[in-house]
Amino acid sequence: MASDSADLRFPIGDFADPGVITEDHLGTWLKDLAALPGDLRRTVTPLDDAQLDTPYRPGGWTVRQVVHHLPDSHLNCFLRFRWALTEDRPVIKPYDEAAVAELPDYRSAPVGHSLDLLDTLHARWVDLIQSLTWDQLQRTFVNPESGEGSLARMVGVYAWHGRHHLAHIEQALARENGG
Repeated sequence: MASDSADLRFPIGDFADPGVITEDHLGTWLKDLAALPGDLRRTVTPLDDAQLDTPYRPGGWTVRQVVHHLPDSHLNCFLRFRWALTEDRPVIKPYDEAAVAELPDYRSAPVGHSLDLLDTLHARWVDLIQSLTWDQLQRTFVNPESGEGSLARMVGVYAWHGRHHLAHIEQALARENGG
């Protein structure tokens, strides 16, 4: 039973940190970041409110909460990129994702608002990342909870993050459809 719960929480596993990041890694991760908005939109647009308000796992967020979480989380990282590019090792402010997910808009706002935000955000973010030199991608920010991370590594973490939550939704839909 514990492995089933772990699979539901991490359907694609943890982020696989390659250690040394190559341009090939970065290219794959950029494709994932660019694809996420369309993949998410195709997955959730056909859903009705009952499906959107279904938890992706027992005790987990609803599909709607996951959809709203993605642009919020990625917007925070986009801003952290800007700080790391304009400041020396900035210390960022973490936020309580679970508390944010309990706010009223996460429970009731149309997912189209977050899908539109994710579309625009990822277009800007991918443009920014593609414009950076390899040296700029080595710049860092410091998260008091998880430590220092390079922008190159964060591209991978957030590419994984998007695929991770999309898999949550796909897994929930497959269970609902008897799969």
